[in-house]
Amino acid sequence: MKITVLDAATLGNDVTFDKWQALGELTVYATTPQNEVVNRLKNSTVAILNKVKMTGEILAALPELRLICVTATGYDNIDINACKELNIAVCNVKGYSTHSVAQVTLTLALALMTHLPEYSECVKNGEYTKSGVQNCLTPVFCELYGKTFGIIGLGNIGKQVARVAEAFGCRVLCFKRTPEQNYNCVDLETLLKESDIITLHLPLSEQTKNIIGKKELALMKKSAILVNAARGAVTDEAAIADAVENGIIGGFATDVYSVEPLQENSPLQRIKNLPNVILTPHMAWGAYESRVRCINEIAENIKAFLKGENKNRII
Repeated sequence: MKITVLDAATLGNDVTFDKWQALGELTVYATTPQNEVVNRLKNSTVAILNKVKMTGEILAALPELRLICVTATGYDNIDINACKELNIAVCNVKGYSTHSVAQVTLTLALALMTHLPEYSECVKNGEYTKSGVQNCLTPVFCELYGKTFGIIGLGNIGKQVARVAEAFGCRVLCFKRTPEQNYNCVDLETLLKESDIITLHLPLSEQTKNIIGKKELALMKKSAILVNAARGAVTDEAAIADAVENGIIGGFATDVYSVEPLQENSPLQRIKNLPNVILTPHMAWGAYESRVRCINEIAENIKAFLKGENKNRII
């Protein structure tokens, strides 16, 4: 069985693929341009990929392909309908990055709430040394304790963020289209109006695309902080840039972008150097332990497929 990895670089250079190697003839590419996908997957039974797009046209040109393993939870880069028609199975991985993404989400929120980048810069640029004062307390920062923490999307990551926010002493509000009894679920408008910190944990779909746009941003407190660790396109990035520039919201942090990597023409480029903005390079999911879990789970998905079992199957 031939197994081909199309974009291994997305998993980092400090992990091994021994468990995949043990399952068949393994070929690994660090990255793959779209125009090389068909050529590289020729004669492959299993394709392992993260961000490479698998269109209907590409899939139709790969008659020997039987399984696509996505090294992520989201699979919006794959034409699922075409896979159904061509009898190509698709597996993802779930829950592997919950703690990693939750950790980075809270880190971003705390850094903005505490003005950590500014305080660090105060020491680095010599301002603190020259001041002659033992401490610096500007800009003013506030405790997370007692604040309202709004969570949009209540999957594994959203629930873990809720647990951590509660541990900090926050009142937690959640928005989910199908509310859950054990969480304080409210409508989106209420969450936006009442929250001091808002974090996004939604899959990208037609329903969630641009769920945070100009209208939603206008409902938020002027001091509110927005953190996106979901998908870039669940927000209107131009509207967010405008909101930050015009003081409509208090701060913004994101680890994800509508086009990745962040493009030169992105509206977020306008605000990237502002003190109340933190942009990170889609790293929130990628703690070492998270990536090892992902690799191990992919191996288990392939084993299950070969046995005719259903594990993490999308189709």
